Formats: sequence, C-alpha cells, structure tokens
Amino acid sequence: MTEARRIVVKVGSSSLTTASGGLDADRVDALVDVLAKVRSGGEKEIVLVSSGAIAAGLAPLGLTRRPKDLARQQAAASVGQGLLVARYTASFARYGVRVGQVLLTTDDTSRRAHYRNAYRTLDQLLAMGALPVVNENDTVATDEIRFGDNDRLAALVAHLVRADLLVLLSDVDGLYDGDPSKPGTSRIAQVEGPGDIAHVEIGAAGKAGVGTGGMVTKVEAARIAAAAGIPVVLTSASRAADALAGRDTGTYFHRTGRRSADRLLWLAHASTPQGSLTLDDGAVRAVVDGKKSLLAAGVAGIEGDFVAGDPVELRDTTGRAVARGLVNFDAKEMPRMLGRSTHALAKELGPEYEREVVHRDDLVVVR
Repeated sequence: MTEARRIVVKVGSSSLTTASGGLDADRVDALVDVLAKVRSGGEKEIVLVSSGAIAAGLAPLGLTRRPKDLARQQAAASVGQGLLVARYTASFARYGVRVGQVLLTTDDTSRRAHYRNAYRTLDQLLAMGALPVVNENDTVATDEIRFGDNDRLAALVAHLVRADLLVLLSDVDGLYDGDPSKPGTSRIAQVEGPGDIAHVEIGAAGKAGVGTGGMVTKVEAARIAAAAGIPVVLTSASRAADALAGRDTGTYFHRTGRRSADRLLWLAHASTPQGSLTLDDGAVRAVVDGKKSLLAAGVAGIEGDFVAGDPVELRDTTGRAVARGLVNFDAKEMPRMLGRSTHALAKELGPEYEREVVHRDDLVVVR
C-alpha cells in the first residue's frame, strides 16, 4: 500500500453531504486535506471518484430526499455537479492544486475508441499535475447506459488508469461479520478471496437516502478490482489518512487475479447486453471450457433487437448466463443462421457470413 504510486480514491455521498442534501464544506475540506498531503511530495498521483452531485442538488431544488425518477435525478445532478466541482476547486486551491472534472458514462468505458480517449484524458491530467475528479455523467445517462453506482465506476476507473491501489471511502470503517451497529460483531481486517466473506450478510444503502450503494456495491467493486490485480482498502472517510498511509484500518482486499485485457473487463462489468443468444450444450462447453469462439452452429435461439457490435449475453439451455460478448451480426440476420455451419452459410449467403458470431477476443466468461 505504501508503495502505490497511482491511487484511485472513491468517496460516497453520505461522506460529503448532510442527510437533507447539500454539501458539507467541513467534510469536503477534511478529505481534501488528506489527499493534498498524500500527493504533496510529488511521488503519488490521486484520481478522485466522487459521488455527491445528486445529493448536493437536493436542497437547492427543494427536495428532501433523493428522487426515484430519472428526470428529477438528472435535474438534481445538473445543479449539484457544478456545486460539487466548485467546492473541490476552492478546497484544493488552498494547496495550489488544480482539479479537472471528468464525467463518464458506460459508453466511455465499454466502447474501444471512447475508452482510449478517457484513458488519454485522465493520464494527461495526471501528467500535467492536475487532480481528476471523476463522476458518472448523471445529467445525460439513461437507465440503459448507467453504471448505477460509483463504487463499480471506481473499480473500472482504477483499471482504466492502471492504478496500484483503490481506496473506497464510506461512512462505515470497514466490512463487518454482521451488522456493525449491533454488539458482538467485528471488523474483517483482510479478505484474501471471495470464500473469506461467503458467510457474511452484506447490507444495502443506509437510511440517509442520499446514496445508491451500500456495502453490497462496495464489496462487488472490491471484487472487480481485486480480480483485475488491484488491491483495495475499504474504510470510512474519517480514516482516509490511515488508509493512505498503510496503517491498519478498514478491510484490505488482496489481489485475486492479474490485470486482464481492458475490453474484457469493460465487457464484463460496464456493458449492458442488448440481447441474448441461447447456446446448445456443445457450444457452452466450447466457449466456457474450450475458450473457443461462438459459431452459428452452436446457437439455438436469440432474443433482443441488437446490431453488429452490440454486447449480448450468452446463455445455456436453462437460461443461465455463461458469457458475454460483442456480436458480429444484427438480430434480424440471426434466425436463418441458427445451427448452421459457417461453410454452409458462406456458400448460400456470401463470404461475409464465414465468420464467428462472437469472436473469442470479444468474449468473456461470466459464470
């Protein structure tokens, strides 16, 4: 942890705002004090993934709780995002640090061209000594293209910028083996793999009503990052200094895998399937166990209105998702292809049909 050079820090709405909405300047300043000190020596880079835009816009718009409908969420985000960045700009200015706002949607991380551009922007901001403040672009994102929570966004950003460490800050000082508000529970100091917490009942968002995540999304984000070779610390915002100094605080998630190809991580965790393909048993074995491409001969059924290049879910005959991939054909082309060999398709329909339905390089197993 102390050797980490590039660090992604995610902070939740409940750690920055009041329960009724509106930014808490003292809380923001306290977090900025910690982050500015960490990067003051010039050896460490910080990317801040910050929630709080919608929560910050509640009070100015006369809302007492986070609205459930997307239109009012977007209105609150439109007002709150400016307030949030202005507050960070003013707070970091006390240390002579310039911040840069980066707003992302899943398109920016799941489509290759957008992904490369997002990486270049963040990398250049860091190279120029700025501190990127990243948030989901709530003002324009539809339900179909939303990350849904900034914990998952933070895990994906950590992978995007090739971070050495992800720090998830919340209003709880770690993962507990039970309800932390009840006596007899204890903090789980380290997680070496999913089996270590299989017995733990993990809670959802808190009562304040200003956030979307809760411990469920934080543990899932930690799992995503750890599987991609990035260690994670989960602790409270008040313990941020301890976490970044490598002291014993919160819950430390060890790496469980190696860094994967960028497009595969985005495909697995940031894409929204536009349809599904049902595979016969032989195709499931070829894709999952044999690490093969999916051919038309193994497709038994289709659902959805997708076009070539869209992400689709690959399911077995029971309906269980086994993989996700980028399809090479439109949905309207698929019915006449089902169960047929590529050779036969090419002979009848032309050489453009002599290819995989989903190529192995654009496919990731999810079971």
